[in-house]
Amino acid sequence: MGNVGIREVAALAGVSVSTVSNVLNRPERVSAASLARVREAIDTLGYVPNLPARQLRGGRSGSLGMAVFDTGIPFFSQVILGADTVAERSGLTVMVGNSYGSVARQERHLASFEQYRVDGVLITPVTGDLSSLHRLRRRGVPVVLVDARDQAGDFDSVWLDDVGGGRLAAEHLVETGRTRIWFVAGPLTIRQNADRLAGCREVVAATVGVSLTVVEGDGTGMRMGREAGERLASLPARERPDGVFAASDLEAIGLMHTLLRAGIRVPDDVAIVGYDDSDFAANNTLPLTSVRQPAVAMGSNAVELLVERVANPERPVRQVVFDPELVRRESSGAAGARGPHA
Repeated sequence: MGNVGIREVAALAGVSVSTVSNVLNRPERVSAASLARVREAIDTLGYVPNLPARQLRGGRSGSLGMAVFDTGIPFFSQVILGADTVAERSGLTVMVGNSYGSVARQERHLASFEQYRVDGVLITPVTGDLSSLHRLRRRGVPVVLVDARDQAGDFDSVWLDDVGGGRLAAEHLVETGRTRIWFVAGPLTIRQNADRLAGCREVVAATVGVSLTVVEGDGTGMRMGREAGERLASLPARERPDGVFAASDLEAIGLMHTLLRAGIRVPDDVAIVGYDDSDFAANNTLPLTSVRQPAVAMGSNAVELLVERVANPERPVRQVVFDPELVRRESSGAAGARGPHA
């Protein structure tokens, strides 16, 4: 059955090839009786439409391309959930690719999306160089940035105020009496990490008697957190920080587990704040205070912007900015309350 084509379907259904084509592409033009015969023939023969050929004829694929850092990061899995939910309501499917912070991988995904003639692209760019996205747009492929802002205002975008999120985390640690603060993150070349640090620095600089140490690693996630925890635990007690702001929940949880195994009490000896407010934060053995990102809403809004752009290519650029929210839990000794942006 693998060689079954549109002519075989037409012959079995007793209709013309053009009628079968209309059933596949414009079913509203076909009578109910012919529609039923063609669909029965398709089921009987096991015919699978040639998607690339249909794309060449129709110009579009009914799909969106989405390139993110890593679907294994809870934040991005929630962004994809929000995007996919809205895309499905719009009759679209979402093709997802991981860049893992690699420009080369990102470019390969963009090339694949264009080959599949996607209706549009959602992307968290690896760097601030958006030249490849400008090329896509010139070729008629609309683009929306996700968890990234476009300083030039050329692209629709959905992002979070990460500088404000960094301020929230640092303000909370200062309010709970912490004076020696560590900021733990992966590469600061990642815009989100740099923005969170900038917000934290603003608070520390404006507060007398509070110091800040930046602990930057070349990785991310729990491994990065464990490495920072081992470094912290190796210090004499008088030199240890009494508060840690980690740039993601996974880093915060990896650090927390390492400290607890070393006999360092959380939050009595060291208060910990994460970022994302993933499911891991609320369900950790010691629930984690975290800065919440509305990931599902960000994904949903991104697809809505893309659908609008496809329908109206000339409309003004829109940038949707979300505010962060601090969710206080036991890891910082302040469970049950919400921050000022709640």
